[in-house]
Amino acid sequence: MSDIRHSLLRRDALSAAKEVLYHLDIYFSSQLQSAPLPIVDKGPVELLEEFVFQVPKERGTQPKRLNSLQELQLLEIMCNYFQEQTKDSVRQIIFSSLFSPQGNKADDGRMSLLGKLVSMAVAVCRIPVLECAASWLQRTPVVYCVRLARALVDDYCCLVPGSVQTLKQIFSASPRFCCQFITSVTALYDLSSDDLIPPLDLLEMTVNWIFEDPRLILITFLNTPIAANLPIGFLELTPLTGLIRWCVKAPLAYKRKKKPSLSNGHVTAKVIKDSGGMDRDSHLLFSKLHLSVLQVLMMLQVHLTEKNLYGRLGLILFDHMVPLVEEINRLADELNPLNASQEIELALDRLAQALQVAMSSGALLCTRDDLRTLCSRLPHNNLLQLVISGPVQQSPHAALPPGFYPHIHTPPLGYGAVPAHPAAHPALPTHPGHTFISGMTFPFRPIR
Repeated sequence: MSDIRHSLLRRDALSAAKEVLYHLDIYFSSQLQSAPLPIVDKGPVELLEEFVFQVPKERGTQPKRLNSLQELQLLEIMCNYFQEQTKDSVRQIIFSSLFSPQGNKADDGRMSLLGKLVSMAVAVCRIPVLECAASWLQRTPVVYCVRLARALVDDYCCLVPGSVQTLKQIFSASPRFCCQFITSVTALYDLSSDDLIPPLDLLEMTVNWIFEDPRLILITFLNTPIAANLPIGFLELTPLTGLIRWCVKAPLAYKRKKKPSLSNGHVTAKVIKDSGGMDRDSHLLFSKLHLSVLQVLMMLQVHLTEKNLYGRLGLILFDHMVPLVEEINRLADELNPLNASQEIELALDRLAQALQVAMSSGALLCTRDDLRTLCSRLPHNNLLQLVISGPVQQSPHAALPPGFYPHIHTPPLGYGAVPAHPAAHPALPTHPGHTFISGMTFPFRPIR
């Protein structure tokens, strides 16, 4: 590597950047012939940091800075390289060498250039770059993934009106990138504050993608070898948890956003009247998204069973539901004086439906006792009470351990079942019998 470095030092910045990609392409192509997963050692990374990200190797040396035109030319060089390299394994290892965070001062430049490169790839539809970015999102800590997501949202949903149409087009070009992008933006926009409510253009695009093909958000899960223990601090296998958070918290978050300010300690009737929740467009989009999420959850039982993961892998972690319920409870307490009963009921209805379908499909693994404890402090909601006090019979699915929430089609008590203690209440009239149809789908309560 030292000989290559001395050669590169004699070149201008752009020529050196192009040359280092050429040398590393040869180096890793040779490595891949002897090992399927070569280890990226320190030498190639240092060359990339010095000649692509302009981080000087010697201490005390002032870093070189590319002007805007040179940076654009560098992005074009990189885009063309990934487009022309036909071997995916070589592309992936070069991309990883370039943009995997190293925990050093080069990371800011690395992330900045990555955001611009992926933004350019979206604009000119460079599928190899998008596919590499999808892999990068899957194996990179979430704190960096949300930075890339924010850069793309800024470029295509905030800065230039109408530019979201360009981002929409990658749906058919790289569904895998779209899946990872959705997972990233749901991690970024968690509705914890008004600034973290997703922009309308982003929301509309995400909803339309998922509504058009609900299986889009399962692409990573369906095409990834599942490890015994999923790594902590990385993106989840699906964006389902984040999308459930969007649907459930949206009514309350939008109501909070339009919360009236106090004047002399009082809120006038006119201000309260004008401080309604979300607008009609957003309301319809979140309702449409909620329906799509429920449909995806219903698909999961088949996929989990096919992978022999039913009852063994929870794609929606119970530990991630705990903070969601706590946030709903906090928002409900905060908004209650503002006559937000309709928004609270809608949020709890959606939470109940999501929990019911997620548990029935095997996506969420928890006991009824866990669920009762989790939801005990929430405001009363009829549908939620029905879910947490579900049928007592054990699930017929052998993969689920005793005590786990039974299958959605298990007949509730009183419907064709023999009472456990028929003589306990002799004075009570007999409940009329009903035929239980095992193939019937769960009658979801419609969302207003």
